[in-house]
Amino acid sequence: MSDHQHDGTQDLREMFTREFWDERYATSHRIWSGRPNARLVEEVADRQPGTAIDVGCGEGADAVWLAAQGWSVVGVDVSGVALERAAEHAAEAGTGVAERTSWERVDLFALEALPAAADLVTASYVHVPPDQFDAVYGHVAAAVAPGGTLVVLAHHPDDVHTGLRNSELSHLLFTPEAVVAVLDPAEWEVVTARVVTRDHAHEGVTHEVSDTVVRALRRS
Repeated sequence: MSDHQHDGTQDLREMFTREFWDERYATSHRIWSGRPNARLVEEVADRQPGTAIDVGCGEGADAVWLAAQGWSVVGVDVSGVALERAAEHAAEAGTGVAERTSWERVDLFALEALPAAADLVTASYVHVPPDQFDAVYGHVAAAVAPGGTLVVLAHHPDDVHTGLRNSELSHLLFTPEAVVAVLDPAEWEVVTARVVTRDHAHEGVTHEVSDTVVRALRRS
């Protein structure tokens, strides 16, 4: 779910299909900035590189950054167009990045299988209907290997007041507590569950927006 509004008349179910996102990505050479999410960089910078899965990788900025830090990354997304863009981004990113990245089309909302359990699983701004939230994020969390790390970033519900989010989709925004509630305390240690504000420029106006940030360690 981007900083730009979706058409409020768009049927909600269609927003989570391959066709919707293929069409969206095909409308522009690049719809995201190409830079990794700053909150992800903060949460992962001190981790020892290993294997990673970037869920909802889009055009691959986070996955490419992780690979540049030495991670072996599988980027997954429902859109084949996005994955083609991501592979191109990796190929342009310098020595070793393309070799440390691979890409798989996965329909997360159908709970299709994610790659083999990894040391790090990230999901940045993957917004889902509330009635699917627990199932989808439980599925994402299950892809973390014992001893591994889960990082989830999202637009926080406070962003409704900025006017940047489509009001008809405001129910897709979620809090850190929503993620934590999916994680069994017997299996997970929650290291970070916070709301972080940042400035976001849109059409010449700077807005303060809020991000949900969760980092959790799966107990060995």
